[in-house]
This record gives sequence, structure tokens and C-alpha cells, in this order.
Amino acid sequence: MPFRLFLASQSPRRAELLRQLGVAFEPITVDVPEQRQPGEPPEDYVSRVAREKAGAGLLQVAAVDGAVVLGADTEVVLGDEVFGKPADAEAAAAMLRRLAGRTHRVVSTLWCVSAAREEHAQCVSTVEFAPLDEAAIAAYVATGEPFGKAGAYAIQGRAAAFIRRLDGSYSGVMGLPLCETAHLLRRFDAA
Repeated sequence: MPFRLFLASQSPRRAELLRQLGVAFEPITVDVPEQRQPGEPPEDYVSRVAREKAGAGLLQVAAVDGAVVLGADTEVVLGDEVFGKPADAEAAAAMLRRLAGRTHRVVSTLWCVSAAREEHAQCVSTVEFAPLDEAAIAAYVATGEPFGKAGAYAIQGRAAAFIRRLDGSYSGVMGLPLCETAHLLRRFDAA
């Protein structure tokens, strides 16, 4: 049976990355609370949210023959602390101050689900930030780029100048690790 792939995300970055794989898909909007449970390990949290996004998407398209839904979540993790999206300029600056001159992890998890099965993959990248002074932080926050981004930065934007070292997946830090996505879709027989 032919499949129809749906991306449970309105992220333009995820859609752009998925298009790079040459896979036909349709984006769908899902509303999943991104709230970490007490004591929940960061990797488990990211996986749970990605799975819930895929499941919520599948509920929307369950009547579509061959529907396969890809859900993803990406979070910045410093130690055991998960940095979500900043609520405002003050929160963005605070996150960037904490990340400056330090190494953090970026955890990206993917879930692919259909009515009959589910598969997942996870990618963890390590990112080292250069030291940042208050002027650099303020100038970056003023661009508006940190908003809507986990950890208050976009590796594909002006924040690339902050990154001293990356060990892992550039596309994973953007929000959709392409190598893992391609392998997951092949395992799922959706590509």
C-alpha cells in the first residue's frame, strides 16, 4: 500500500530539512504540551514529546489510507537542565549567558508512526559556545532570532558565530537530523 507522509510540525526549518531528503510530505499542526515531568531524564522527555506529537498527528489523519506521521522534538540540555524556547528577551539573554563559554548537548528525537507500527531514532550533538559578552548577547537578542528556538539560538543564523565546536549533527541542532531521519524512514518503509 502506498504511504502518505505527514510532518507533525509547523516548523519551517523542519519542513525545509525534510524537503532536502526529497520526500513528499504534508505538514499538519499539532498542539502538544511541552512540559517536563519531575525527575524525567532529558532524553526521555524529548522522546516523549516527539512521540506525543506523532501520535496527535496520527489521530488527525487516521482515516487516510497509508498515513505515516513523523514527529520530532529538539531541546538544548545543559547538565540536567532542559532549555526550551525563551518566553521573552530577558529569558533569551539569561539562556545565552548560561550557554556562553560552555558545552551543552542538543537532543533531537524522531518518531514515525502509523496505524500498524512505530519506530524512533535519537541524535545527541555536543555544542561548545565561545564566551559571549553582554553586548554580543544584547545585540543577538535584539535581532529576534532567539525566539521560537530551543536554547534561544539558531545554529543556521547569526548564532553560528558563537559556536566554537560542534560534535554531531548540524541538521539535528537545527531541529531534524537528516541522517537519522533518512534511516528511520527507510526502516519504516516510508521512503
